[in-house]
Amino acid sequence: MNKKIVSIFVVSLFAASSMSAFAMTKAEYNSAKNQVSADYKSAKAGCSAMSANAKDICMAEAKGSEKVGKAELEARYTGKAKDQNKLMVVKAEAAYAVAKEKCDDKTGNDKNVCVKEAKATEVKAKSDAKLTKTVKNATTDAMDDRMTADYKVAVEKCDALSGDAKSACVASAKTKFNKG
Repeated sequence: MNKKIVSIFVVSLFAASSMSAFAMTKAEYNSAKNQVSADYKSAKAGCSAMSANAKDICMAEAKGSEKVGKAELEARYTGKAKDQNKLMVVKAEAAYAVAKEKCDDKTGNDKNVCVKEAKATEVKAKSDAKLTKTVKNATTDAMDDRMTADYKVAVEKCDALSGDAKSACVASAKTKFNKG
């Protein structure tokens, strides 16, 4: 069970990092959002035939799928790193909720170990999400620093010119390096 959850998180990391490539329109977003809600209602109805912990597990899976589905849609729709990071966290929380429910079938030390493993997996996945966020921020900062340094070099080269040529050179540097 633990290896399966870990592999789901690894796939989630790759999926979250590639989400921005699949932007969608508002109409597609609303349609997909309605489909996620319909899928949740269907899954929830399927759980009603079950009993005891099997029903609890089924409900946790249904709720988790709905939350993950909505988070995936938001990440695809906005393409924002913040929403992609939120998706990773939601996946971790959903997997933890299901794993924790599955632990209820066990007793004693086996149950305690199961719950600890599930929690450890959630913590690791959330840490991965935090690390991804930190790396993205550091990469963005580094790119900004590089652009600023290159802009300063370009403007310095313009100082060798005069008049309209200098003005055109500075304007070109501002455009090239996004310095409004």
